[in-house]
Amino acid sequence: MTAPFGPREFQLVLLRRMADHQPGLVEEARQELSASAAEMREANRRWQAMVRAPGGRGALRWPVPLWPDLRFEVMVAPGGAVWNEWLVRAPGAPGPELRTVEDLRPWSGTVDEVARAFPPARPMEGGAPTRWALAITAPGTGEPYVAEFTWGLFQRLLPG
Repeated sequence: MTAPFGPREFQLVLLRRMADHQPGLVEEARQELSASAAEMREANRRWQAMVRAPGGRGALRWPVPLWPDLRFEVMVAPGGAVWNEWLVRAPGAPGPELRTVEDLRPWSGTVDEVARAFPPARPMEGGAPTRWALAITAPGTGEPYVAEFTWGLFQRLLPG
């Protein structure tokens, strides 16, 4: 019998995609969860099967223990089609102080937080369904950058 799909397995799904940009942080988190790479792949396989099944996901926002100040949010259209799914700051949880591009650290902020900190941020297409990018400008210097996100959580900053 297969174990229920719970918060641990869901976090492994999130980590699997983040490993492309932050393998060291993902390895630390995977060890914190006492999970093998095979368990991470299996969790992702099960998640993909669940989201493609009739009925899909029932919850619209739920906690993610690895990031206690964040929630995973699913925006659903009438009829159940998923418009967006990503990590957002939990209600009442303080966000990061993002004043300069140097304040951007992996896993430090969400798409919304970075966009508000560096106006006028311009959305860009990400390289995969779970990825987003923002074109931002460094305050003071005017240098262009691209902030990359996986599941809505900041991963890395590239020259623009």
